[in-house]
Amino acid sequence: MLYERWRQIAQERGNELALRDQGSGQRWTFAELARHIERLPRYDAPIAHPQGQGAEFIFAVLQAWRDNAIACPLELEQSPPPVRTPPISCCHLKTTSATTGQPRQIAFRADQLVADAENIVATMGLRPEWPNLGVISMAHSYGFSNLVLPLLLHGIPLILAPSPLPEAVRRAAALEPALTLPAVPALWSAWHQAGALPEQVRLAISAGAPLSAALERAIHEAAGLKIHNFYGSSECGGIAYDAADDPRLEDDCAGTLMKDVQVTLNEDGCALVTSSAVGETYWPDPDNVLRGGRFQTSDRAELKNGWVFLRGRLGDQINVAGRKVSPASIERVLAQHSAVRECLVFGLPSEDADRTEVVVACVAVGADVGADDLKQFLLARLPAWQVPRKWWLVDSLFANQRGKLSRAEWRKRFLEAELGRTS
Repeated sequence: MLYERWRQIAQERGNELALRDQGSGQRWTFAELARHIERLPRYDAPIAHPQGQGAEFIFAVLQAWRDNAIACPLELEQSPPPVRTPPISCCHLKTTSATTGQPRQIAFRADQLVADAENIVATMGLRPEWPNLGVISMAHSYGFSNLVLPLLLHGIPLILAPSPLPEAVRRAAALEPALTLPAVPALWSAWHQAGALPEQVRLAISAGAPLSAALERAIHEAAGLKIHNFYGSSECGGIAYDAADDPRLEDDCAGTLMKDVQVTLNEDGCALVTSSAVGETYWPDPDNVLRGGRFQTSDRAELKNGWVFLRGRLGDQINVAGRKVSPASIERVLAQHSAVRECLVFGLPSEDADRTEVVVACVAVGADVGADDLKQFLLARLPAWQVPRKWWLVDSLFANQRGKLSRAEWRKRFLEAELGRTS
């Protein structure tokens, strides 16, 4: 199904540009790319592992489709997961980002990948005359759905930049009159600070982590560019998208529902997603949260007049003496301090059994500001029980290779730092 769809696209687009790899300097029209794939040897293993950020990733996906192998994309230097071949109805394995635990594999049928691509292209208005500029990981669900599938199933050309550094992005963008640029908040922030947003960008998308409304407004004021916030999940593809022309006013605003997506809330207030793009199952260990075209997220949400507002993850909530608070709500207030560049809040078991957990804040500050200053700032704006008891001031809160700030990862780093200070 997928390879036949690709062959039809290649035939229709023919001599139009399909793929340009800025790192190697090579380019392929749709017809040239189709001929190149036909010359590749047969892939005999049951599971293929497309890897890297160059054209070879695209070749490997098409080769897997051609030879009826399961495509399981990998990040650079990631080893193939030890999983057995999924059911014959499935053709693709995604790996979760492991933001809240161990990574898991998700099995997809071909029609589910097709639905994901159609939802994205239709909702975001992707178009062939605005090629995608690829700087995000193609192995991650976001990159695969926004870069790879639109190229192969809808004929949206792809320009691959060798790195997300400002000068590399400028060079990759220079040969195109108009571009679509999907990225993550950390990259949008870095490009904004460097004054390096390519003037060719006509459609700007941010996903993979929450995009602050303040950064969105700052970029809009400085460059006249609206960043469209995109909320999705590896298990179900896109969920919500902010298609508005004006910047959002609230960090929590995820946008309106994508095409072909329905969302209801369970008893805990978490989003239950129903869509034809929802994955088939976790593999090899199925879970009832993902089955039958429905995915039960752990994202607490509110639905208002067609808009989706995210209120933090259920598992992230911090229990302070029986009262629960979302770390995201503390982060939003803390981020309003002029000296705070980035912040991450989480809970740790308290030495005082009556408190259950203690609130910890990791903060990157850009001025001579101490923990006491930040504490007083929060005390004026939050109930005292929600103000962090422990503070860790760092130079930066670097994200992982998928552009995500992992609470689990920073919690581990904080505990290691604490151990180092007491030993």
